[in-house]
Amino acid sequence: MNSQNSGDLYSDPLGTATKAAGQIATITGVPKHDIALVMGSGWVGACDALGTPTHEFDAHDLEGFVAPTVVGHSGKIRTYEMTHHGGSIRVLVFLGRTHLYEGKGIEPVVHGVRTAVKTGCKIIVLTNASGAVNTTFKVGQPVLIRDHISLTATSPLIGADFVDLSDVYSKRIREIVKAEDPWIEEGVYVHFRGPAYETPAEINMVRTMGADLVGMSTVPEAIAAHALGAEVLGISLVTNAAAGVTGEKLDHKEVVAAGLEATGRMGTLLNGVIPKLL
Repeated sequence: MNSQNSGDLYSDPLGTATKAAGQIATITGVPKHDIALVMGSGWVGACDALGTPTHEFDAHDLEGFVAPTVVGHSGKIRTYEMTHHGGSIRVLVFLGRTHLYEGKGIEPVVHGVRTAVKTGCKIIVLTNASGAVNTTFKVGQPVLIRDHISLTATSPLIGADFVDLSDVYSKRIREIVKAEDPWIEEGVYVHFRGPAYETPAEINMVRTMGADLVGMSTVPEAIAAHALGAEVLGISLVTNAAAGVTGEKLDHKEVVAAGLEATGRMGTLLNGVIPKLL
C-alpha cells in the first residue's frame, strides 16, 4: 500500500479511490477509462487477446493498493485501447485482486473496482476461478454469474446505504455475452470467505440453496461497483469440481493450471464482447 496515505483507505475509501484514479490518469495520460476488468486466478493470460497494452504499472504504487499475496495474481495494472465502429474504447485491467481471506479488511478488497469507477468506467467485468457445485459444469468451462449468495456476513457498504441488488449482474450485458457465445451457461455463485476450501457438507448445503458455483471473491466487488452505478458482468471459470463432488482433494495449483489451459477461449470471449458492451 502507498505508505504516504495508508490509513486513508479505511477512513476515506472513496476519497482514496478518487486519488488513485487521478494517479492512473497521470501515468497513462488518459483522463477517462470506459471498461475495467478484474482478472481472477489463472485469467491473466486471457489479456493477450486484447492486444498490446498501452501501459503497465504496479497497482501498489497507487494510493490505497496493497501488494498481492496470492499465486496467480500479479498486482499489475494494464491499460488497452480498443476500437469499435471507428471509436476508441479505453480498458483498464487489474491483473489480480485482494481477497477477504488475506485479512486486510473489506476496503482493500473493493478498492480496485471503486478506483475503476472513479476513472470513469461504466462497466466492471469481474472474472474468477470457481468450483462447480452444479455437476453438469465441466473444468475449463466459463459460466456467467446470474446472481450470488454471500456467506461471509461482510459487506463493503457501511451505514444506511440501501442498495437494490436485484440486477447486480447486468441482464443487458449477459444477453450481449450470450449472443457472442450462445453455448455459455449461467449460474448462481456462492462466496465463502476462505482460505480453507469448503467441506463436502457445506457444498451439499449450498447446492440445496440453489448454488451452481463456489468461490472466495467477486461478490464484494460486484456490490461495491453496483452501488457506485456501474454495470457488472461476472464470469466464472470452472477450475475444479467442488468438495465432495468427485472425492478428489482440492489444490490451488490445479486451479491456476486449469485457468491457464482455458486462457485461449477466455481471451477470445473477452476480445469479442468488450467492444460491444458500451
